[in-house]
Amino acid sequence: MSMNSQGRPTAATGGGESAQFESFSGHVGLRLAEPLIYELGTTKTTGVDFEELDDLELAVGGLERTSEIGCPGLAEPDVVRHYTRLSRRNYGIDMGVFPLGSCTMKHNPRLNEKMARLPGFGDIHPLAPKRAVQGAFQLMDELSHWLMTLTNMPAVALSPKAGAHGELCGVMAIRAALEARGDAREIILCPESAHGTNPATAAFCGYKVKSIPAKDNGKVDVEALKAALDNTVAAVMLTNPNTCGLFETEIREIADAIHKAGAFFYCDGANFNAIMGKARPGDLGVDAMHFNLHKTFSTPHGGGGPGSGPVVFSDALKAHVPVPYVVKTADGYDLVEDIDDVSMGRLTAFHGQMGMYVRALSYMLSHGGDGIKQAAEDAVLNANYVLASLSDVMTASFDGPCMHEALFDDRFLKDTGVTTLDFAKAMIDEGYHPMTMYFPLVVHGAMLIEPTESESKANMDQFIRSMRGLAGAAKAGEVERFSGAPYHAPWGRLDETQAARQPVLRYSSE
Repeated sequence: MSMNSQGRPTAATGGGESAQFESFSGHVGLRLAEPLIYELGTTKTTGVDFEELDDLELAVGGLERTSEIGCPGLAEPDVVRHYTRLSRRNYGIDMGVFPLGSCTMKHNPRLNEKMARLPGFGDIHPLAPKRAVQGAFQLMDELSHWLMTLTNMPAVALSPKAGAHGELCGVMAIRAALEARGDAREIILCPESAHGTNPATAAFCGYKVKSIPAKDNGKVDVEALKAALDNTVAAVMLTNPNTCGLFETEIREIADAIHKAGAFFYCDGANFNAIMGKARPGDLGVDAMHFNLHKTFSTPHGGGGPGSGPVVFSDALKAHVPVPYVVKTADGYDLVEDIDDVSMGRLTAFHGQMGMYVRALSYMLSHGGDGIKQAAEDAVLNANYVLASLSDVMTASFDGPCMHEALFDDRFLKDTGVTTLDFAKAMIDEGYHPMTMYFPLVVHGAMLIEPTESESKANMDQFIRSMRGLAGAAKAGEVERFSGAPYHAPWGRLDETQAARQPVLRYSSE
């Protein structure tokens, strides 16, 4: 309890729960109540007036709408206020530490945003004539160069829209390469610590998935992997650094075993942020690896549209990259769009997310080679700082240093009556978005924290103090602090089980 300058007692009210009276408006101070947009407007009105046209002939071939659209009619101020009020309830990287593990929620430099909005980048169209977008082609060509340089790989496909789409591109290239040599294989091996999209992508491409166990140290069981390799295995999909935040130190031995079996090595590059400028996947024996431009090179997640997941390829796969791709000619830049006999063909309608390309190249050029390397080093330093600062009050899942993320589990909560979910919800009351919970699945009650290189020591220290405080409160038996959390969020604890079993996916006025 503190005192303000007028002498009245001042304390957090938890969003109005302990206020002395209820407001007539439903608002609590300047935190405004916000219903659904359907409840604000009515489908009987519109924010724009159109002249009635009785003799209008529609040229849509009989496909005109016959039912009501059902959208609420709102004036422009109402729309702006609605979404502005919603934004005040949101948490993002521009508000504070965003410790989601395996997501690389780093700061998005505003320089990148400024570059992406330059005329000629921000307003080009995918159907523009090639001669009108030579600057864009040049940027894509330079971005491709640096992606190949950072990985020591000879080819790249820019068109995939995100990480999972990049995985699809890589596995389809592997399938194309196998078909080109007349080698029908049906199995893809995925370690237990793989991202969930890895086995999903393999299954989507028609392969059977076989899981490879992890050892007690959180790394792939190399002997189990070798035992599973035979002439039915098309590829191994492995993440390095892996989802436990550990570097697979036996990666060259793994790659050699894969190639000896005639299979291909797909590396999930979601965690490339931890090794960029430090290790090159091409040197490690990787045949295909996707980047998450919207993570590694700091562009916003989603970027106001699709993300971007370029894929780099080894010599063994470079002939099978999808079209289109940019080539430099004597007369400028051109797109290769013809589908030959060995290419997988066209992966997307157009080339990809131009805004992501601009942001990523801006990040690379503004950092330079030394800055890229330092960013990876700082990301690993911050994660190990968290690991070292919390290991005495929380239980680290594995011994030794980590890479870009620190992995804890729920053993420190044993017999406290507090669950991993309770602990994460209480973090919201501390002003933090929860870490990644219950993932990776190889660890029970996992709590995965990735601070990235964006956070200063002061930010880290504040976060660590809060985590230590919560751990101490749980061990002291303050169960109520956790079981009903969050208390200070716009919405309290929701019934997640009912929400999962009976989701309400469509608005109804009833």
